[in-house]
Amino acid sequence: MPNEKRTVLIAAGLSSFLTPFMGSALNVAIPAIGRQMHATAVTISWVISAYLLISAVFLLPFGRLADMLGRKRVFLMGVALFGLSSLLCAVSPSITILIASRAIQGIAGAMVFGTAVSLITSAIPPGERGKALGINTATVYVGLSVGPVVGGFLTQTLSWRAIFVIVAVLAGVTWLYAQRI
Repeated sequence: MPNEKRTVLIAAGLSSFLTPFMGSALNVAIPAIGRQMHATAVTISWVISAYLLISAVFLLPFGRLADMLGRKRVFLMGVALFGLSSLLCAVSPSITILIASRAIQGIAGAMVFGTAVSLITSAIPPGERGKALGINTATVYVGLSVGPVVGGFLTQTLSWRAIFVIVAVLAGVTWLYAQRI
């Protein structure tokens, strides 16, 4: 696979890993977040729900925006915002700010998830597309699979905040890599 195609696949794969990793790692940390933030079960559920609702609302509009402004531009903005919102989550002093930061992360997730596959399909020829999309889909499931293990380990040994720091670092690496597209 030539460099340009490989670069697109790696950048898209990294981003496709991040969002499910974040979600599955965070699910394990929810009890610790609730204890530290003194949040009720209903309130703490918004840490997950805010992200899911906002990303669902913005997924299609960002897909259309990517068609108008360029997939790479929207993808890069989304990855950058995902990393920055992860840092905001990591330093959130209250449950309200954490939920708001997760909502921002949902916007970023929609930007990334709505453009990653279209970057692959526009860069990879039809004869190789099935393999590329299969690899990308595999990264989603790797993120879902390792998230609870890594999230549990980080929550137990460091803090739930470490999950967000790790995600921010991975988003930074993804952003730097995606610059080469």
